[in-house]
Amino acid sequence: MGGDSTPGKHSPSGSVRMIEKQNLWVSPSYVMNHFGTSGVSVATATGITHPLDVLKVRLQMQLVGQRGPLTGLGGLFLQVVKNEGPRSLYLGLAPALMRSVFYGGLRLGLYEPSKYVCELAFESTNILVKIASGAFSGSLATALTNPMEVLKVRLQMNPNSSRGPLGEMRKITSKEGITALWKGVGPAMARAAALTASQLATYDESKQVLTMWTPLEEGFYLHLTASTIAGAVSTIITAPIDMIKTRLMLQQESRSLGAYKNGFHCAYQVLLKEGPKGLYKGGFAMFARLGPQTTITFILCEKLRELAGLKAI
Repeated sequence: MGGDSTPGKHSPSGSVRMIEKQNLWVSPSYVMNHFGTSGVSVATATGITHPLDVLKVRLQMQLVGQRGPLTGLGGLFLQVVKNEGPRSLYLGLAPALMRSVFYGGLRLGLYEPSKYVCELAFESTNILVKIASGAFSGSLATALTNPMEVLKVRLQMNPNSSRGPLGEMRKITSKEGITALWKGVGPAMARAAALTASQLATYDESKQVLTMWTPLEEGFYLHLTASTIAGAVSTIITAPIDMIKTRLMLQQESRSLGAYKNGFHCAYQVLLKEGPKGLYKGGFAMFARLGPQTTITFILCEKLRELAGLKAI
């Protein structure tokens, strides 16, 4: 937790625990501020980078089950805009924003309480505790908001749909059953665990290292540097899991997908039929989106927390 802005100085474990204990029983307004700042920052970053998310999903669905040359990010962008119009870059925006508020609020908001519990249990706040805290908060948030993610990717792959999110949900539940809204939840939870653990643990640890070994202090430039590092690390770790999650969620929509039994079977089929590069389809688009999204999220979240009178992450 980067609360001390003086380089090389960090609160001792005991005082951190005392501060956290004071904040454990808090007012409803504090809880709303804590989760609200996270949700608003993630939703804002999602809205700005959503076109890149649409392109990422399209890239992940290229040449399903076969090898061959792939269309790059720039070529796909021109193709989508020409054939479907600029509005297609915002397909699935409504469920994406709705999910961001809840998922983002829970994913970032649960990190500190999770870290506090781990600190009490293991009497440590080392990098492993931060990774475990991020993994727990990310996987729980995704399990609760998976239906919104399913709606988002279905709408992103269906530019001719005029049903909207509620109509798409009715179609899915009537044809495939209510459980279809949790398709891909396993890989989605794995991705969210890996994403949140890598993002938040890297950001948290980077801030501590940077304040110790560089002149950077708590503020914009520290947040920018740490969030850029976190965005790069999280993209490398989560790109293959994100691709598998997308394939599983879109099975019903794409006849060429065949039947993936689970995430491991999907990964095996992709490696077998499309090669190792298949696991990183859409990887550049994911980095182009996740890098700026991570940076915007953390910079905005830190500012909102400051305005709300909360400690820095």
